[in-house]
Amino acid sequence: MKLCAKTAVAAASFVYGTCAFAADIDTVYSTFDTYDGDDLELTVTPETTKFALWSPEAEAVKVYIYPTGRNSAAEDSLVMKRGSHGVWRAEVEKPLYGKFYTFSIKHRGKWLQETPGIWAKAVGVNGERGAVINFAETNPEGWDSDHGPAITNINDAVIYEMHHRDFSMHPSSGIVNKGKFLALTEHDAVSSLGDKTGIEHLKELGVTHVHILPSYDYNSVDETRLSENGYNWGYDPLNYNAPEGSYSTNPVDPLVRIREMKEMVKALHDAGIGVVMDVVYNHTAQNDDSNFSLTAPGYFYRHRPDGTYSDASGCGNETASERRQMRDFIVNSVKYWAKEYHIDGFRFDLMAIHDTETMNQVVAELKKINPDIFVYGEGWTAGDSPLPVERRALKENVSAMPQVAVFSDDLRDAVKGHYTDEKDRGFATGKPGLEETVKIGIVGATAHPQVDYSKGNNSKKPYALSPAQVINYVSCHDDLMLTDKLAKSLPDESVADRQRAHKLAETIVFTSQGTPFMFAGEEIFRDKKGVHNSYKSPDSINAIDWTLKHDNAELFNYYRELIKLRKSHPAFRMTTAEDVARNLVFDNVNESNLISYSLKNHANGDEWKEIKVVFNGGNESKTVKIAGGEWLVIARDGKLVADGFDRIKGGKITVEPRSALILAKEK
Repeated sequence: MKLCAKTAVAAASFVYGTCAFAADIDTVYSTFDTYDGDDLELTVTPETTKFALWSPEAEAVKVYIYPTGRNSAAEDSLVMKRGSHGVWRAEVEKPLYGKFYTFSIKHRGKWLQETPGIWAKAVGVNGERGAVINFAETNPEGWDSDHGPAITNINDAVIYEMHHRDFSMHPSSGIVNKGKFLALTEHDAVSSLGDKTGIEHLKELGVTHVHILPSYDYNSVDETRLSENGYNWGYDPLNYNAPEGSYSTNPVDPLVRIREMKEMVKALHDAGIGVVMDVVYNHTAQNDDSNFSLTAPGYFYRHRPDGTYSDASGCGNETASERRQMRDFIVNSVKYWAKEYHIDGFRFDLMAIHDTETMNQVVAELKKINPDIFVYGEGWTAGDSPLPVERRALKENVSAMPQVAVFSDDLRDAVKGHYTDEKDRGFATGKPGLEETVKIGIVGATAHPQVDYSKGNNSKKPYALSPAQVINYVSCHDDLMLTDKLAKSLPDESVADRQRAHKLAETIVFTSQGTPFMFAGEEIFRDKKGVHNSYKSPDSINAIDWTLKHDNAELFNYYRELIKLRKSHPAFRMTTAEDVARNLVFDNVNESNLISYSLKNHANGDEWKEIKVVFNGGNESKTVKIAGGEWLVIARDGKLVADGFDRIKGGKITVEPRSALILAKEK
């Protein structure tokens, strides 16, 4: 479940509705004239500034022109004229660069409050007014040739989830532009103990993509009071198509936030690292006062029969992706980020609030821009929705979205313990009976003849068409991160023993079929002081203490080698269910907390003929039988070296408690 990352908005009654609410409200909205052009909001040429607003039920519309982004009177107003397809238009015969604007519509005899519209691509401080800028002035040097890393399939990626402030705010980070986009452009940052931090840390670790928590303009942080260090994850959208100002060095200047975000993207690309954008199209921070409601009242949201906002997001409302103009907005918004900001992937928050057709259109259009772009999301909602279950972009419906991936709660809960119970243990912490659910994660939720889905905890049948449709993880920004979960579930054990479980859990993630996903700082045993939902907690809870990299250097090196192993060996990255079923063979071990399998036949073109993988999540050593011949030892007893560190003969081999044994037969 996604926990609401904002102050909860009560489900208010619908104020601006077009009719009494009834079961056929979607039929009413389907009669609205929609528009699929690419010129909504603002178009500027050397000769003109053109405004366009889709508002099919407006009785009149005005544009107000301002000299500043806030706290100034309008210096002009334009009366817009109704055109075709519900679009209102106005034009000024000069470029209004440096000016700001808002729209106001008259609806049912009442002028609604001003809004920058839903398509504002540049905004003033706190996103109150749209800004007229020359986007060519925001491009860093070399931007025209900038591009992210080329990957053949999503499961070639290693995804690192991070928040701008978490990554750089701690005094030990050595980063100058703390909490800013520019933090990821600093190549010489080292911790107070001399270890690499920032972008050089990411390069050293070996990840291929960073998944950055929301970077669009969100509602909860006051950009005029940044000295107060307001914190939020950003799952409370305000302006979807402009960057968040608090991450810039000057939120008053609309060019700065855009230029600095692009500089961040380019720096990561130059380092060979792609950028995944966390997008939250499923709800807005506000209800009746949102930019959507002030542009086309009622249309963009789902409602209950009594007129109140439906709330599958748990945040006060939910958007209606099945309606043509909302679907068009989502599709064109991600296309805009891909084109203007060179974004390499998108993670959809509470994706199941959206319909499968919308998600398929999203991927299809993005692939036209860049074939290497990938899309994944949360295959669940936070509450019920009027959208029929069979149309939702649920984990269970991912087969209807062949190019979309979903998070595996199967692997997550089975490996570390269920997210709803902080003390619950998982396979890696000694709880028996979870072996079959872990196997579901290992095969990427595909159909496998040796996996008994009837024994799965979260899923009772295979749901993925291919392992490329599954994101494997045990830790993310939501709920207890791995370090805190281990502290709660193993309260009487030493840090060293918890780190053994930590290594085992992540080894399962990184060697399973699918795409591995990790949370920033877990590689150095960062914690969040046991806070489950730190969406607005202070930096003292969220910021990564980079001295931990020195204290936990051995754990960091384990991660480095684990990532190197996965990237070096395509056997861990099979792309079809058929290959997984043919080349991944489980051994019949019949012991609690023990899983053993082989990747055979030079799987997926791997240089190694066979890879033996054994996981012992128990508290005691286990003995397994390994086929005869010589094996290269990759991992054993908490040590892992991607190129191998020993050789042994087959036979009865001891696997130490809470550890992985990985062997390779080279010929």
